[in-house]
Amino acid sequence: MKINIKRIDDDFNMEAVNEDGNSLLMDGSPDIGGHGKGMRPMQLLLAAVGGCSAIDVILILKKQKQIIESFEIEVEGEREKIEDYSLFRDIVLHFKIKGKVDQDKAERAAKLSVEKYCSVSKILEPTAKITYKVSVN
Repeated sequence: MKINIKRIDDDFNMEAVNEDGNSLLMDGSPDIGGHGKGMRPMQLLLAAVGGCSAIDVILILKKQKQIIESFEIEVEGEREKIEDYSLFRDIVLHFKIKGKVDQDKAERAAKLSVEKYCSVSKILEPTAKITYKVSVN
C-alpha cells in the first residue's frame, strides 16, 4: 500500500493520491494558517474508522440478506492534549440504517466490526474507548 502526498499551495493544502489514482485533499486548521480546503489529518482518522466499520457492517448485513436502502455513520471523537500532541480518548460511531434491516442483526454487525474486524478500530483501541449505537429506520 502506498500513498503520495503533494503540497498544493504555500501553506498546508495537500493532495493525497493512492495507487489507483484516487485522491483527497488535506489542509491544516485555520489557527495554524490552513484555509479549509481539505480535511485535517485527525478528521481523516475519524473518517477512516467510520469507513472501515461501514464496509464491515454492510458486508455482514448483505451476507444476511438484509436490504439496505440508506446507510450513514456519524463519527464523533473527543481528544485529550498530552504534552505537544493530542490523542482521541473517546470515539462514538452512530450507525444510521434505513431499509428492511433487522435491528438485532444490525447491532451484531456493528459489534463484530468494532470489536473484531475493523483494523482502524484495532489501531486506535490502545488509546481510545470506541463505542457505537445503531438506529434502524
